[in-house]
Amino acid sequence: MAFEYRPMRSVIFVDVVREEYRHRLQHWLYSVHVPDSISKFAPYCNKYTFYTALPTPPEGERFGTRRMQMTEHYWMVNELTPEMSVNSFTERMPPHVLRWQGMIPDVDGLDDTNMDGDEHRRSGGGDTGMPPFVFAHVPINWQYDYKGKGRTIDDGPNYRWQFVVRWPDKEAGEKWFNEVFVPYFVGRPEVNRFVSSDIYQDVAGCAFNRLVEMWFDGPDEWYAAAVEGTKGMEKPAWAQQDQFPFLKPNFYIVSMFLSDMATSDNLTQYRGYLQMR
Repeated sequence: MAFEYRPMRSVIFVDVVREEYRHRLQHWLYSVHVPDSISKFAPYCNKYTFYTALPTPPEGERFGTRRMQMTEHYWMVNELTPEMSVNSFTERMPPHVLRWQGMIPDVDGLDDTNMDGDEHRRSGGGDTGMPPFVFAHVPINWQYDYKGKGRTIDDGPNYRWQFVVRWPDKEAGEKWFNEVFVPYFVGRPEVNRFVSSDIYQDVAGCAFNRLVEMWFDGPDEWYAAAVEGTKGMEKPAWAQQDQFPFLKPNFYIVSMFLSDMATSDNLTQYRGYLQMR
């Protein structure tokens, strides 16, 4: 058996399709999923955190904004190899959890058949007509530093716009990103920090090409740069919508809006789902 030592970071963008489901999904995440996860990967995962999604800003829907949380891991080994697939217990992942996240249709009548994590990751995307599950692995540090190097925690709290993109035409998309997107946002005074990394597509079969993060003072500054300021931006030949970011939301661009403080650093803070008394 060969285990792959491969330090890397991963992000998962978790949506909630109706407010009716938010408290149910939160309950499942904290009462079921966190202990299942820690039991499996604590020996080889250095960090496992939840960041609660901030409210979707005006016009954020066209950026494919997901509304529940971002889950972040720092891995020491690649856990998605055949050698890592044999477990004493199977994860608990009933289909209604996928329904709440929008990975399968929001319909009644689902059975309670358990799905493991690999089945969960394969839900959505492809020929299903549903948005893809975003589980993106990247180098453990950011690869590309475009703006804001030297910023410290004394510079204030950060309104984080984190997103993944896949290009209808990868070569043309990357060219546009480097020649149009990057210079535009580097030049915007509202952008305090701007970094990016290529996504490892060989780890979890992630269909997306690039992870990007920008920091602003708040949602008004994001709106000024990403919505108001891009109204005159020329539409590229591969565009899937008329307005920036020109990509089909939830399928070719998926975004999260986050603060810079983790809601729960699970490996050090988790104490169970403690209900009110």
